[in-house]
Amino acid sequence: MTSSGNSSKIVVTGGAGFIGSHTVVSLINAGFEPIIVDDFSNSERSVLQGLKTILGRDVTCYAIDCNDAAALADVFEREKPIGVIHFAAFKAVGESVAKPLKYYRNNLDSLLLLLELMPKYKVRNLVFSSSCTVYGQPEQLPVTEETPRLPAQSPYGNTKAIGEDIIRDAVRAQIPVKALALRYFNPIGAHPSAEIGELPLGIPANLVPFITQTAAGIRPNLTVYGDDYDTPDGTCIRDYIDVMDLADAHVEALRKLNESDDTSSYDVINIGTGRGETVLNVIKTFEQTTGVKVNYQIGPRRPGDVEKVYADVTKSKNVLGWTAQRTLAESLRDAWQWQQKISVKVSES
Repeated sequence: MTSSGNSSKIVVTGGAGFIGSHTVVSLINAGFEPIIVDDFSNSERSVLQGLKTILGRDVTCYAIDCNDAAALADVFEREKPIGVIHFAAFKAVGESVAKPLKYYRNNLDSLLLLLELMPKYKVRNLVFSSSCTVYGQPEQLPVTEETPRLPAQSPYGNTKAIGEDIIRDAVRAQIPVKALALRYFNPIGAHPSAEIGELPLGIPANLVPFITQTAAGIRPNLTVYGDDYDTPDGTCIRDYIDVMDLADAHVEALRKLNESDDTSSYDVINIGTGRGETVLNVIKTFEQTTGVKVNYQIGPRRPGDVEKVYADVTKSKNVLGWTAQRTLAESLRDAWQWQQKISVKVSES
């Protein structure tokens, strides 16, 4: 499917981030040659060493801002890639509410620049990092790709919806780009080696890092926001997907685009497990898997929280030939091994 040399190079913007770094591993395992583009504003350079340990080799990395047109053009000129996976975006929901212009500028300008550069350098394939946030609180579950998008709850979420629209409109205008927008549900876990994983800056915005940090004693307790929802145990339901499964989905998306004879195309695909898990069940599964108790308390509902959302994964199975393989317990085990490793590093430094 791919061959040696330039014909397998893939630019991975934000490739040092949580999802990006794991996707780099999957790309190399699949015979692609990832080219990381990351300014390390929301990631750590230590990720590159983790990747080297896992892969037994260095990965090409350009430490540049994806909004720097000249620098990004230089990457395309030098590397001559066949595709782009676009992860690079600010993603903290709370910060996006406080600093909306920062989010619109970064998240949309970088996409616009890519769509301008790709035709110029004859780069055909684009996989766009989207999100299930575009669905809001859907009226029916599970959500399919046909489920109506609802107004975003945050500027961050809105940048994903607008990003999808920008790609759709560009493709309608017949720019020579084939694009797939992958709507992720809730990525969790880490590479089983514990060499790379999620590195939230400051207070985690996601459940699993908060669980592992609480279990590690970094945080005194975990607050579960609301236990009076219309769910089996009263807590919110999400579709938690292992980051390695998510990484593999990007490889299959690239393969799909690579094999297509279309000149210009656009589609969206849900990437989840198809299963909903309550917050309390995630905590209990973590405790059962690791043998470590989590000090949690029930708090009031958090404004803006979606009660329940999980994916219909029929399309990812039929179009990509991909389904999630890893269990919730496996994901939580790997997340805990990663947390233990980085906690040791912090204590030694």
